[in-house]
Amino acid sequence: MALVALVYQRNPGSEVALAKLISFTIIPVFIVGPIAGVWVDRLDRRRVMMISDILRGALILAIPIFIMMNLILPIYFIVFLAFSISRFFIPSKMAIIPDLVAKDKLLIANTLQDTTHMIGNVVGLLVAGFIVNIRYVGAIGGFYIDSATFFVSAGLIAMISMRNGKNHDVKKDLETARQALEGSLKRSVISDMKEGLKYLAGHSQMRFVMYVFALLASGLGAVSCVIIIFVQDAFGTSTRHLGFLGTYLVCGLFLGTVMYGRFGQKIEKKMMINLSFVLTGILIAAFAIAVNNYANIFLAGFLTGLLGVVAGPIMVSVNTLIHETIRDEARGRIFSSLEGIIHLAFLVCMFAAAYAAKFAGRFYVLILAGTVFAVCGITGMVSMRKSDPTSTYSA
Repeated sequence: MALVALVYQRNPGSEVALAKLISFTIIPVFIVGPIAGVWVDRLDRRRVMMISDILRGALILAIPIFIMMNLILPIYFIVFLAFSISRFFIPSKMAIIPDLVAKDKLLIANTLQDTTHMIGNVVGLLVAGFIVNIRYVGAIGGFYIDSATFFVSAGLIAMISMRNGKNHDVKKDLETARQALEGSLKRSVISDMKEGLKYLAGHSQMRFVMYVFALLASGLGAVSCVIIIFVQDAFGTSTRHLGFLGTYLVCGLFLGTVMYGRFGQKIEKKMMINLSFVLTGILIAAFAIAVNNYANIFLAGFLTGLLGVVAGPIMVSVNTLIHETIRDEARGRIFSSLEGIIHLAFLVCMFAAAYAAKFAGRFYVLILAGTVFAVCGITGMVSMRKSDPTSTYSA
């Protein structure tokens, strides 16, 4: 929210400026992601998390200095570094859970992790949207608050008691880090992606997964920057209404995921994905029309929450298809390839939509994105009907 407010202050109404900043949060996936994976598997994960939080807190604390000096380029560099460090923190956080609880408690531990993550998103979006929009706080105050949360997190992580009681020697960790760096430098991101893509192309189920991820990432990329500026322009605030709508979206995603898990077992996964794309496209277009003509925050919130509900089953279904299809020894390459596809499609479509909005208008870009989602979903459903008339409710 602080970054969004910063762009709003410096370049109000500019999708391209926002896209440039967001790209610095995504590029680390390609550059740092493969290297980080090797390190995380070899080092003390708790220490990696603590160091990551301290470094990110320090970096974000420096952003207000450059804002006051009216220097934007160093801020882009700091954003890149902070999100590069996040590539170490996130897998460490997921990998440390088995070191904290017994095997029979893993399900509840992961459930708690997912639940607190979702609550954090809801509360964070709502509170940050209001705080950053306050005149005497703004983007600078938002960065100070954000920096403090990283230091608090590092302190909490330091208090974690490891179940297995493992103690890592610093000298040994440094040697392990050196070996990990040598190994990671030998890896080629392109070769890993090629190997994974070759595997994906050889399986019809995985070709469908690849198509879904590419379509979803393309749509999100096309909508992301445009819809932020669209909402800012419609309601006249930098972050307050965005925080409100973001809260509705996350709540809707949570509700949609739970409802699908509870009641959607009889619906074939591919059919569910296509149906979700149709409904998602319709609601994106409905949101654009409603905000463009009425600019009522409660109507916009209702449509945003409904959008989350219908989009929620997509990721649940596609992740289940992956786990059901690919063998264990190929998962690393597959997920690496899919991550590359997702972020590349997101980047390309984000910039394409940002430039298109300058000429065609934000409203028409959102309508086009919604139409593409709906048409692709309908095409997929028709194709499934032709190939298997009973596919809708197959087990």
